Amino acid sequence: MSVPDYMQCAEDHQTLLVVVQPVGIVPEENFFQIYKRISSVNQINVRDSQRVLYIRYRHHYPPENNEWGDFQTHRKVVGLITITDCCSAMDWPQTFEKFHLQKEIYGSTLYDSRLFVFGLQGEIAEQSRTDVAFYPSYDDCETVEKRIEDFIESLFIVLESKRLDRATDKSGDKIPLLCVPFEKKDFVGLDTDSRHYKKRCQGRMRKHVGDLCLQAGMLQDSLVHYHMAVELLRSVNDFLWLGAALEGLCSASVIYHYPGGTGGKAGARRAQGSSLPSEAGNRHRPGALTSNGINADTSAEIGRAKNCLSPEDIIDKYKEAISYYSKYKNAGVIELEACVKAVRVLAIQKRSMEASELLQGAVYINLRQLSEEEKIQRYSILSELYERIGFHRKSAFFKRIAAMQCVAPSIPEPGWRACYKLLLETLPGYSLSLDPKDFSKGTHRGWAAVQMRLLHELVYASRRMGNPALSVRHLSFLLQTMLDFLSDQEKKDVTQSLENYTSKCPGTMELITLPDGLKLPPVPFTKLPIVRSVKLLNLPVSLRPQKMKSLLGQNMSTKSPFIYSPIIAHNRGEERSKKIDFQWVQGDVCEVQLMVYNPMPFELRVENMGLLTAGVEFESLPAALSLPAESGLYPVTLVGVPQTTGQITINGYHTSVFGVFSDCLLDNLPGLKTNGCTVEVIPALPRLQISTSLPRSAHTLQPSSGDEISTNVSVQLYNGETQQLVIKLENIGTEPLEKLEVTAKTLSTKEKLYGDFLSWKLEDTLAQFPLKPGNIATFIVNIKVKLDFSCQENLLQDLDDGISVSGLPLSSPFRQIGKPRVESKPINPPESGKAGDFSHVKTLEAILNFKYSGGPGHVEGYYRDLSLGLHVEVEPSVFFTRVSTLPATSTRQCHLLLDVFNSTEHELTISARNNEDLVLHAGECQRMAIQVDKFNFESFPDSPSEGVQFANAKKLEEERQQAKGLEINSKLDICWKIPSLKREGEASVEGVLNQLVLEHLQLAPLQWDILVDGKFCECDVVVDCKVGDPIPLEVKLTNWSKHSVGPFALTVTPYQDYQNGVHNYELHDAITFVGSNTFYIDTVKPTKNSVCFGALLFLYTGDFYLNIKFHEDNTSRELPLSWFCLPSVHIRAMEPVIQTKL
Repeated sequence: MSVPDYMQCAEDHQTLLVVVQPVGIVPEENFFQIYKRISSVNQINVRDSQRVLYIRYRHHYPPENNEWGDFQTHRKVVGLITITDCCSAMDWPQTFEKFHLQKEIYGSTLYDSRLFVFGLQGEIAEQSRTDVAFYPSYDDCETVEKRIEDFIESLFIVLESKRLDRATDKSGDKIPLLCVPFEKKDFVGLDTDSRHYKKRCQGRMRKHVGDLCLQAGMLQDSLVHYHMAVELLRSVNDFLWLGAALEGLCSASVIYHYPGGTGGKAGARRAQGSSLPSEAGNRHRPGALTSNGINADTSAEIGRAKNCLSPEDIIDKYKEAISYYSKYKNAGVIELEACVKAVRVLAIQKRSMEASELLQGAVYINLRQLSEEEKIQRYSILSELYERIGFHRKSAFFKRIAAMQCVAPSIPEPGWRACYKLLLETLPGYSLSLDPKDFSKGTHRGWAAVQMRLLHELVYASRRMGNPALSVRHLSFLLQTMLDFLSDQEKKDVTQSLENYTSKCPGTMELITLPDGLKLPPVPFTKLPIVRSVKLLNLPVSLRPQKMKSLLGQNMSTKSPFIYSPIIAHNRGEERSKKIDFQWVQGDVCEVQLMVYNPMPFELRVENMGLLTAGVEFESLPAALSLPAESGLYPVTLVGVPQTTGQITINGYHTSVFGVFSDCLLDNLPGLKTNGCTVEVIPALPRLQISTSLPRSAHTLQPSSGDEISTNVSVQLYNGETQQLVIKLENIGTEPLEKLEVTAKTLSTKEKLYGDFLSWKLEDTLAQFPLKPGNIATFIVNIKVKLDFSCQENLLQDLDDGISVSGLPLSSPFRQIGKPRVESKPINPPESGKAGDFSHVKTLEAILNFKYSGGPGHVEGYYRDLSLGLHVEVEPSVFFTRVSTLPATSTRQCHLLLDVFNSTEHELTISARNNEDLVLHAGECQRMAIQVDKFNFESFPDSPSEGVQFANAKKLEEERQQAKGLEINSKLDICWKIPSLKREGEASVEGVLNQLVLEHLQLAPLQWDILVDGKFCECDVVVDCKVGDPIPLEVKLTNWSKHSVGPFALTVTPYQDYQNGVHNYELHDAITFVGSNTFYIDTVKPTKNSVCFGALLFLYTGDFYLNIKFHEDNTSRELPLSWFCLPSVHIRAMEPVIQTKL
């Protein structure tokens, strides 16, 4: 026996072997269609008995194995079923002849045979024959199973007759000696009459009868016969047959102890069949076989436990039998099959170590020179058996050997597909799976070196199969899962091979389904590069959407009525870990920053890297990057544009590395840090871009609020200068710009700023709205810088009377320039070491904020902020180094004296209202006098009462003084010009007027008007009168204060001024009063007036002046002296004109 059957199991000893073969040319598909139906009838119940007959079908069986049928009857072919195609009656004789030739191959052992003919119709097909069945086609053959049942019943009849014939003790007959093929030549010439020979014959026949009983379903009888055979054969040292008897005893015991079988699926099928009801069994045998004339099964009368081996004894007897087989070189196949059967039993008994020892011995059993196919089968079965006993890695080892045997060099046509299939089956044994997710968590399982070798073999086998996509998938899997175990050179080799493969067939994320149904999941390159963190970035400050504040409050949560709930707090914490507190905007470019690391020892090129999202339609804008070798953490920003609104979730990213396209999900990245993956996308908003007429500034403003300034511009102005800032507002978005609000904020500065620094008219710009995409609107801002024009260290703080400037401790400004003053105390000595350093440049900074909205985002209540930073460097233009006042000829006017210093490097002209231009050279100081009307300050707020807090009182007083200065400055209208630069501006006196000067410029609340001869006496007005005529004199008081004043008494005293400092008051002979020279004025209420009258009579000609003095009483002393300022009166008395008569 040369061909082992590795599928043998102990229960096969009770089966009848039937061979099913085609005759002539039969399509393989049709043959196996019928073979499948035939093999489904693998057991029947014997009528009127508890016996079950089992059939084992084979479509190929070596004839030489049939020669061992006497040694073990289950190896004997007892039935032959042939299948043939015959389409015409002319072919029938030839077909039938082939059937007989086929029978001759197994003729010595056949009990019965059948021929199934398909396709033949007519007279021949209508003939009723026992051994031939005719069917019109392979699909029209309903009685196949019935024919097989009848065939099996005929086999049983023959089997039972042989059993009875051999089991009957015919003492008078000579028992034949049963032999195996290689023994026949050894028994030639032996003494057949010796007792030893007879015992040998009896033992072998008893063993043979045990086989027949076992096949006939008489389990207990077979046990009895096997025990008798063992005793007989042991006594004559017939070791080969003794081993067979022991194996038969073990098989019968296994069948008894393990009715489910030991052979896997076949055993399970027999167990299922054995549980069939008796009716089903009777249906298989329609009245053909009864127990009449046949001895009933006597096993019911025999104690079952008496002859059956225990599970432990079964293995011992198997080992003993195997040891006997090993004594015979030609029984190698029998020994190997016995080992396989014993291992199957040990697997059921879960005695793995003993099974492993038996298998290890089976590996070294020397057989004849096996074919490559037999070697593959042998290693495959060894692998299967190792798998059954739990030795998975050992199983994988032999499975891999079988795979390599499929493509051995000696095979003309290597079976790469079979090799690949076997290699796939080895993966679990080496702790390998084809799912990369199994390698992403926990420590690595299995031997990495062996796994890499196996993966390389899979790559090579798939390439030889002509499936490059499969090669790319396995090589990608190798690189992804074994990256940590590859050396630098191996990494280079693998990536180079991968690039060669992907140049012909790029790697994809599609599921690969193999012909046997196995699915290979995609292999994303999550380690090329390694991503350590993912951070969703907020939009730039200028593009961030802001929610308009609602009266109800947008931040109030209405999900729960409770102030605090631990469940709600926990849920909100989870939500925060996923959802981010800022928004993205539909149609705007959004960014996600990844911190990546290149683990490769060479530069890694990543192409087509973009974002994977869910929830919102998203246009990803792929990027390409090149990471240096072992780069460390490297920031990469991926961008995209959300096309719709809602919640968008960043699920991962996609890459193309070495020609393999990967979709890497964040959930599959171990140790990933993220600030959340979900963000809200709000409706689209317009995008505003601003450009100005000013150059960009190198100074970046840093507002205290932390807001980012999108654009910074700068300008250099002289103090008092005004310049227009033209801002172009361009809508660069896709939505119309409908709403615009502009606000300005001046950053904190030490400098005192007068007037409006920035001013604009928004109405002109809003008239151009709505601003469609691509359109530009113009917005004009007036920049006006008015800082303090005073020179603080030289400003006079000690004016005593405001009239005369003589005798004041003030040096000439010309001497101040370039000479340090002892009394000056510079604020910042390193910057200003000289008191006369007037060239210090001051800085003003402001932020223009544009709040705009439009489109769907405006409907949802969102807007955007855009800020423009303005950096203004203010150079000094002129300084007022000194200020004082002189009275004018009119009580309602005075002269304001200003010492003006030109601090620029250019010639400068300065002018005031109704004054001539004053030319100042660079560094020159001159005094200018401006005649101004006094001011009525009674309309400003009163000084605060004592009950008001000091801080508020001080602030109110500053506001009153500032308002006074503003009014004075508006009337003066002082301007400067630099002709060479064509620049001009305003010079303000708001910060240089002290309290004393303000009092001198203030119009008294009591207005005194004097009328002589009906004419107002003011300034240089000279009233002419005639000598001898009485001149009317009126004194009128108008009370512009808020309180009643009076009564007052005034005395009028005339005098003459000799223009040499001498005043003559002795004018009794020159002037006389008509009435009293004292005037009395009663109490005058606010806004009311009072007039008193008198008259003068001049006796001589000349220039006379009137001096009006108030009587000092309690009423006049309560009021300030400045309230009693009366105009001067100049009267010129002339001779009367004498008219002559003609």
